[in-house]
Amino acid sequence: MSEFSSEEIDMLTSKGGLKKLLEKDHPSIKKVLKDLKYEEELEALQVELVKLQHWVKEQNKRVCIIFEGRDAAGKGGSIQRFTDNLPPRDIQIVALPKPTEIEQGQWYFQRYTQHLPNPGEIVFFDRSWYNRAVVEPVMGFCTEVQYKRFMRQVPEFEHMLYEDGIILIKFWFDITKEEQQERFADRRKSLLKQWKISPVDEKAQTLWNAYTEYKDKMMLGTHTSYSPWIIVEANSKKKARLESIRYVLAQIDYKGKSKKIDLSPDPKIVMRYGG
Repeated sequence: MSEFSSEEIDMLTSKGGLKKLLEKDHPSIKKVLKDLKYEEELEALQVELVKLQHWVKEQNKRVCIIFEGRDAAGKGGSIQRFTDNLPPRDIQIVALPKPTEIEQGQWYFQRYTQHLPNPGEIVFFDRSWYNRAVVEPVMGFCTEVQYKRFMRQVPEFEHMLYEDGIILIKFWFDITKEEQQERFADRRKSLLKQWKISPVDEKAQTLWNAYTEYKDKMMLGTHTSYSPWIIVEANSKKKARLESIRYVLAQIDYKGKSKKIDLSPDPKIVMRYGG
């Protein structure tokens, strides 16, 4: 009797399955099956994301999704899976560079407000105003006065967004120190990934405890009923991608939501801060 079910055999003999089996140095059939199941699940969730975007546009809703987390936690890769099949005109991916001299003299939130979603739009922030909560104080890029002012103002700022009807979702992608070290090593080896290594990344391991301290302060001070922090355990990139998408789909009652797909995120992967 075969150790594989008829469904798994069908997956392996599909065009995509055969292609994976023929790839060089593929570790095992079980690994191929795991990849195929991930891709099948991801595609189903991406179909739901397209429905969500259509609803957002039809209803003139505004959705803002923040991706924060440790360096190399997989924020960018997750955003890519969210947006792969969404119409470019109806979304924004915001990854702001170092502030200019003029921006440094502005109200801190000013350069972010211009990227907030317009009616019918979903905006994905690959890092956000929360730079000032963790990275900037750890790296010495802001003063103590600026940090404390930010921590006072951010709940008020987000409450204004909430009152104005913006749907705000805040993800924190979390990985272990060991996993981060492995991902940094992988980036250094790959010519396609070396560009991701920055001076800030280089210090992430030695400043791990400082990052943890400020991350904990951020969670405690900015987690609210109207703007909660959602923790994503991201040691497994694929699980983090699937479950974060599932969480967003579960939060919004969009038209045509499938009843055939489980949209309840795994509580071991996605959890609200504080339980």
